[in-house]
Amino acid sequence: MEKILKTFKNLWFRDLSEETVYINDTAVRIRAGILLIIPIYMVFTFVNVVYGPTWEVPPAAIATDTYETDMEDRTLYAIEATKRVFEYSFQTKLLVYALVEMLLGMTMIGARFSPTILIASLLTIGKKPEWKPIGPKRCAWLMGASFISVCIVFFNPDAVASWINSLLGANIPVDVNYVPTWLALNLVWMCLLFMWLEAIVGYCVGCKVYALLVNLGVVNRHCDACENINWDEVRRKKQEKLDKKNKS
Repeated sequence: MEKILKTFKNLWFRDLSEETVYINDTAVRIRAGILLIIPIYMVFTFVNVVYGPTWEVPPAAIATDTYETDMEDRTLYAIEATKRVFEYSFQTKLLVYALVEMLLGMTMIGARFSPTILIASLLTIGKKPEWKPIGPKRCAWLMGASFISVCIVFFNPDAVASWINSLLGANIPVDVNYVPTWLALNLVWMCLLFMWLEAIVGYCVGCKVYALLVNLGVVNRHCDACENINWDEVRRKKQEKLDKKNKS
């Protein structure tokens, strides 16, 4: 009971009073496994939308001969069919939930409102924690939030355009989808791959991106979890940039 109460108090954080926030990477991987079901479902949705039939033919429909032929002298038949209309309300709600989950995990206050963080933290009771700084994970979740946002726009181009028009007084057409199908589909595949690597393999792609940003000088926060970062080399490159700037 004491461990459960402590989990409710601290969740996956090591010490809330620390200047650099550390979280339990074991819980992070469990959470990624829980959320993995969302990109799996979205992959099936996109495959159905992109590669599924465009028209639906009733089972009792009968093709009738039109007594006409096409340019290649093939007989044309007529049949009653209806064009498929896709309704994405459930997918949109699922994506909005996933987006909220990504954003909640970025702050200590927000984490207390995340069901998956609470479940993952409870499931790690009795397991040895693996503490890592939250910075690289925030980078991963920010990437996920960006991917999810694009997919939400893909499913709701008219609603997003109407919202922008009312907010900014613009006149964006509401009958055009500005997100190509190939882009949304590839982003879903990437989400699925990245979350699978995190949950099953323990490889955080977002953390590697964070390490790259550190090497480029975009991020200057220390991170022991980012592998293969030569901090002396990072400082040397920064000093070289400053020296060049001062000379110019």
